[in-house]
Amino acid sequence: MFVCALAMRCRYTLGLLLLLSLSGCEPAPPKVFDQQLYIWQRQWRPAHAEALAQTRAQFSTLRVLALQAQPKEGWTRARIDPAMLKADGRPIIAVVRLDGQLPQLDSAAIHGKIQQLLSDWQAAGLSVVGLEIDHDCASARLPAYAELLTTLRQALPPQLKLSITALPAWLESPQLESLLTRVDSSVLQVHAVSRPTQGLFAPQSALRWAHAYAARSPKPFYLALPAYGVGLIESTAGAPLVESEAALNTRAPRRELQADPEQVASLIQVLQTDPPENLAGLIWFRLPLAGDRRAWPLRTLQAVASGQPLSADLRLAINRTGALSELVLHNHGNLSGALPARIELSTQHCDSADALGGYRLQRSANRLVWLRQSPGQLAAGQQLALGWARCQIIEQGEVGVKP
Repeated sequence: MFVCALAMRCRYTLGLLLLLSLSGCEPAPPKVFDQQLYIWQRQWRPAHAEALAQTRAQFSTLRVLALQAQPKEGWTRARIDPAMLKADGRPIIAVVRLDGQLPQLDSAAIHGKIQQLLSDWQAAGLSVVGLEIDHDCASARLPAYAELLTTLRQALPPQLKLSITALPAWLESPQLESLLTRVDSSVLQVHAVSRPTQGLFAPQSALRWAHAYAARSPKPFYLALPAYGVGLIESTAGAPLVESEAALNTRAPRRELQADPEQVASLIQVLQTDPPENLAGLIWFRLPLAGDRRAWPLRTLQAVASGQPLSADLRLAINRTGALSELVLHNHGNLSGALPARIELSTQHCDSADALGGYRLQRSANRLVWLRQSPGQLAAGQQLALGWARCQIIEQGEVGVKP
């Protein structure tokens, strides 16, 4: 009996050891990052209320452009809506942008402007938990920047967290560690840090910078990721002009650059599998508003942030009112999709028809064909009116959409 009990105990022990060894070989679950949003509009409008409501469940904190100093314009405040922010209720980090081309950092003026800003926001009932300084200075000026941060940290309330944005170029500076010890956290920007002609975002570079920065940063840091595009406008001065939310008053040719959602999603998957040390979360630039044609649609941003599969889903709708049919193309997916080059309808007894939205119309006795004039994209959640037809019969089942 003793031998049997011993044998059973041995088998149990071996089985437990095998189970533990097998569980030890399983990959660690992907890291779940805290995700935050930049609000970068300089003037708030009613569309902010809807955007805030739609993002409240997914993004924990709002980093709000509050104040900026520029060489020619001087100091300007963003015209925020305190009531909207107060009603939203999420923690707020006020962002102060000090242009990298400022000839020098006037500590007294900077301190005074920031103190007045914080006082006004707190008087408005806003839950300001942190201050972020956005100063894209040259690496040679990091010692002076570190001095400013030291005095600023001393002047701020202890409970108010101080953070800065950082550039990949600073990785070449021996002053980086000293700079980062002056703040509670930092935000490494991995988009729009190269010449505009080289694109907005390169996932391989972003991953390399994130791991290199982790090796240098003694404090928690975040990655600022792109969810937008810009227009590059040819300029006789040499470097192209960059057009973002507001259109520039010029007829010069534009070339659109867009951060690729699939590339950004792939980077996040790699970071979740092998997270750099001290990487605390992701911050998205920027909060998309209705009518912001260069920001990702909200459903694209939410899909990338939550790791959902990305795909376009273009479908043609024919809206009939008597003999009049209106053609509308909808993208029901969460990713922009290429507009079809050719759309065909089987018809009978058509009196008239026309094309819209960059298409031209070809007609025959029993068929209408819409042909795309030039390539284009339909953003997720958007629709495009293609035209109309006045026909006695349009065969819905014979609609052909060819890419």
